[in-house]
Amino acid sequence: MKKLIPVYVRVPLIFFAVFGAMEYFIDSGDRPAFIKFPMVSLFLFVFLFLLIAIEVTISAIDTITYHLLTDEQKAKLEEATSLSFGESDWYKNIMKKLTKSTPIEKEGELLLDHDYDGIRELDNSLPPWWVYLFYACIVFAVVYLVRFEILGAPDQEMELKNDIAQAKIEIAEYMKTAPDLMDEKTVTLLTDPAELAIGKEIFTTNCAACHRADAGGQIGPNLTDEQWILGGGIKNVFHTIMNGGRDGKGMISWKGTLKPKEMQKVASYILSLKGSNPKDAKAPEGEIWVDDAASKNEASAAPAVDTTAAQ
Repeated sequence: MKKLIPVYVRVPLIFFAVFGAMEYFIDSGDRPAFIKFPMVSLFLFVFLFLLIAIEVTISAIDTITYHLLTDEQKAKLEEATSLSFGESDWYKNIMKKLTKSTPIEKEGELLLDHDYDGIRELDNSLPPWWVYLFYACIVFAVVYLVRFEILGAPDQEMELKNDIAQAKIEIAEYMKTAPDLMDEKTVTLLTDPAELAIGKEIFTTNCAACHRADAGGQIGPNLTDEQWILGGGIKNVFHTIMNGGRDGKGMISWKGTLKPKEMQKVASYILSLKGSNPKDAKAPEGEIWVDDAASKNEASAAPAVDTTAAQ
């Protein structure tokens, strides 16, 4: 029997539709779902097998049913299946309902009295699909006007700005807890003894050769006093470790050797050595560094002085 869609088109179409849906809905990261999850491949194989089996079964049933028909029924079936898609009754009924077109034989009843250079005009009704679409546009316009112009709902530009702002907030929150994405802007000072102990091990392994095991300074500067060449505080020390010191004569960059979390720990350990006064320490270098943020906090916390008091 004649099918609207041939089997060699129908089977691949259904299979790849299911395949695409599974790839879309299954979160498999940067790999296809059927590769990352073997059960997906197994399911697709079984589904394709069942799809082919169903088509074979339906074809066998159609063949058996055809042989059971009488000669008159076979003739009617062959006549029905010989019709093209556009000649089928159901297609003609649908087009008639959508267009309300008048048969060519009755067009004479719709002719208007006037003509232009022999061109006559028909008084056809508007197609229902066009009328319904026009009404839908009016309803949409009213809803759009009320929602965006009267009620002030956010438009596409405002939604984009809100999404960007929310994305920035989420990125900032993620950066706070993502060690491998830490930089000098987000690094914080560690005070936990266990983390400082790890920082000491990193310092002894990588930094003691230039700064001595007690950080008193040798080739590199003394790290226990209040003076810093490139600035003190966790952010400046972290920046120096990550990017290196002065060009040509400063410390190398450690970002290719140490992870950001490791640099945070060793920087925190270095700052914990302030005032330890190791024996035979190297003379101070640089300038005394004062944390501006800490100074502002101390100033704001200091009690106000009454300048109007009697001298």
